[in-house]
Amino acid sequence: MVFELPLLLAERALGLTDYHYVHRLRLTLTHLFFIFGGFCCYRLAYHLFGSRLIAILTLLIFLLHPRLYAHSFINSKDLPFLSMFVITLYLLERAFRRDTPGAFLLLGLAVGALVNLRIMGVMLFAAALALRGMDWFYAGGRPERKRILLTAGLFALTAGLTLYALSPYAWTNPVDYLASSLNLTVNHPNISPQLFQGQRTLSGALPPHYTAVWFGITTPPLILLLGLGGAAGVAIRGLIRSGAVLGNTRLRFQLLLLACFLLPPLAAALLDPIQYNGWRHLYFVYVPFVLLAAGGLHWLMAAGSGQGRWRAGGYGLVGLGLGLTLPQMAQIHPLQYSYFNFLVDRTTPERLWTQYEVDYWQLGRREGVEYLRGVSPGATLAVRTQAWHINILPPAARQRLIRAAGGRRADWELLYKPDPGQPDLAFNAPYRRHLYNNTLVAVRPLDAARMTDTAVTTYRELRRQALAGEPIIRADYKVYLNGKRLTFIQENCPAQGRDVWFGARLFPHHPETLPPHLWKPGSYVTFSNNRVRVDDTCLAVLQLPDYAQGDLILSQRNLGNWGPAAGLPVWAELYSLSQPGLGELIADYRRGKDAAAAGPNGFDVFLDRAEGRNRLIYAKGDCAQAEYETPLTLHITPVNPADLPDYRRESGFDNRDFPLDWYGGRPGGQCVAVAPLPDYPIAALRTGQDNRSEVN
Repeated sequence: MVFELPLLLAERALGLTDYHYVHRLRLTLTHLFFIFGGFCCYRLAYHLFGSRLIAILTLLIFLLHPRLYAHSFINSKDLPFLSMFVITLYLLERAFRRDTPGAFLLLGLAVGALVNLRIMGVMLFAAALALRGMDWFYAGGRPERKRILLTAGLFALTAGLTLYALSPYAWTNPVDYLASSLNLTVNHPNISPQLFQGQRTLSGALPPHYTAVWFGITTPPLILLLGLGGAAGVAIRGLIRSGAVLGNTRLRFQLLLLACFLLPPLAAALLDPIQYNGWRHLYFVYVPFVLLAAGGLHWLMAAGSGQGRWRAGGYGLVGLGLGLTLPQMAQIHPLQYSYFNFLVDRTTPERLWTQYEVDYWQLGRREGVEYLRGVSPGATLAVRTQAWHINILPPAARQRLIRAAGGRRADWELLYKPDPGQPDLAFNAPYRRHLYNNTLVAVRPLDAARMTDTAVTTYRELRRQALAGEPIIRADYKVYLNGKRLTFIQENCPAQGRDVWFGARLFPHHPETLPPHLWKPGSYVTFSNNRVRVDDTCLAVLQLPDYAQGDLILSQRNLGNWGPAAGLPVWAELYSLSQPGLGELIADYRRGKDAAAAGPNGFDVFLDRAEGRNRLIYAKGDCAQAEYETPLTLHITPVNPADLPDYRRESGFDNRDFPLDWYGGRPGGQCVAVAPLPDYPIAALRTGQDNRSEVN
C-alpha cells in the first residue's frame, strides 16, 4: 500500500489511461524513489565516516550496480523496499545521533512503512529496540533511563500504528496479518523451475548457496572486493573490541550493518524459502554491503593517511574500477538486469543461457518490437508476443504493429529464450542479437516470404524427412515421428487463418524417469511451438527429450478465441511412445469394473496407483465436442486438514478444478483426462463436470 497506492493516485490525478504513459509514470516515480534512497545513503556514509569524498564514492557504489539500477525502473516491489531500507537505516542512525523524541517519531513512521512494503522490515524494528536497550543498560541515572524508555515506547507505538494504518488486511486481525505474512515469506506458492549453475531446480528446493552465488556473480568485482573486505574488517574489530561493543555507538552500528548483510541470506539458506529470478528477494542486503564497502575504503585511506601517493592511488583505482562498470552498463542498456561479471562463462550468449536465468522478464522483446517497426515500411504487421511489449510503445509508434489475436495470422514471432526443442532457432534469422548477454534471441518470421534462404532450405528438409515416413496421427494436421522429433504438417494451408499453436504433453509411465525438477506423481511435461508457412505448407517442429517415454497428448490450439472456449484445442489425439499406453491401461481397468466409478454422464473414473503413479483417469467413448470442452471439477478432502494450503483450510477441501482438455485427447472418439493427485492421505474425492454456458 505504501508505494503502490501513491503510484495509482498519481496516475489518476494526471488522468493517464494509455498503457504507455502509465508505464512511463511508474518507471519515473520508482526510479526517483531509488535516487532519493541513494541520497540518504550518501548522507549516512558522510555521518558515519566524516568524509564527503568517501560519501560520494559510496553513492557511486550504490548506483553502479547494473542489476539494481535496471530494477530501479521496472521493479515496484523489491527496489522500493531496498530504497526504503536505506532511508530507514539513515533515520535510525540519525535518531540515535540526535536522541530526540522527534527523531524517534520519524524513525517509527519509516519502520512502519518499511514493514508494510515487506515483512522482512521487522529486522530494523527489532534492531532499533535492541540498540535502545543497550543505551538503557549504559545510562548514567534514572532520569536518563526514563527518557530512553519513553523514546523507545514512542518509536514502537508509532511504528505499530503506522503499519496498522497502511495495511487494511491487518485491520480485522493484526496478529494473523503478521503471522500469515511471515508464513508467506517462507512458503510462497510460486514454485517454478530455476536454471542455476546449469541445472534446472525447483524454486522450493534450491541449494543453500543459491543466494551467495547469485550475489557473487552479479556484483561488479571491485564493489564485491571492497564490500567483503569491509565486512571482514568490521567482524575483526568486533571480535577484538567485544567488551566495548555495547557502549561504542559507531562500532555497534557497523555490526548492525554486518548483521543486516549476513543474516537474511543465512536465514534463506536454513529455512529454504521460495526464491526465483536470482537474488531479487534479497536485494536490500546490498544497502548494508555498500556501507561496509565504504567502511573498508575508509579504513584503507586512513591506513595511508600520512602518504599522499597512497591515498591518491587508492582513490584513483577505486574511481577507475567504478568507471569500468559504466561501459558494460551502456553496452546492455536498457537491460542491465541481465549483467554477469567475469565469474560466469559468458564467452558466447548460448553458453550463458545454459547456465543461469538471463532475461527472465522477457524485457528484450521490446527491442524486437522496435526492430519490426522498421520492417516492411507502410505495412501492418501481426506479431506473436505479449500485449505489453507492443503497448509500452507510444500510441503513434505502435499503429503498424498488431498483436496476433482474434483470428489474425501472425507474421512474426518474438523468441526470447533458446530452446533445443525448436531446431529452427539455429537459423540465420533476419535479426539476431549477439551483444553482451543476448537478452533477445531472435525475431522469427512465420512465412517464407520474410525468411532467409537458410531458414527456407532447412524447413524444406525437415518436411522431406517427415514425409518419408507414415504419420502417427491423421487429423487437421498430420503428425510424423522421426526418432524424437515430431513434425506437424498441413499441405495447401491458407496464407491467412487463425494463429495456431502445436503442443505435446508427455505423461511418463514412470514419473521417476523425469528430471528431478519435473518429477512428482502424475506430473507431465509440455512442449510447444508456433507454425510456419513454406511453399503452401504449414508445419511445426517439436524435439522431444531423451527421457520421453509414455503417453503423448498431441494437439492444435486456437490462440485467437475469446470466451468460454478460449485456448481449447481444434483437435487433440493420444499417442503412446511405449507399451502399454494409456489406452491399454484404460482397457485393463474396464475389464475389471470393480476398479471403476461410472458417473451419470457416462465417464468412467479410475484411480491409478500402479508403479509409483498417483492420479485419476477419466475416460468416455463416443465423446462429443461439447462434452470434451466441458470443464471437470475435482475437490479433495485430506485426512489431515493441516495438509491443505492456507487459503483452502477454511473451505476444508482443495479445489483442483480443471478443463478436461488440459490433460487429455480423443483417441478414436474417446475423451481422456488425467488428474494428478497430491501426496498427502486423502479422505474423500468429489468430482464431476461443470456445464458452463457462459463466462460470468
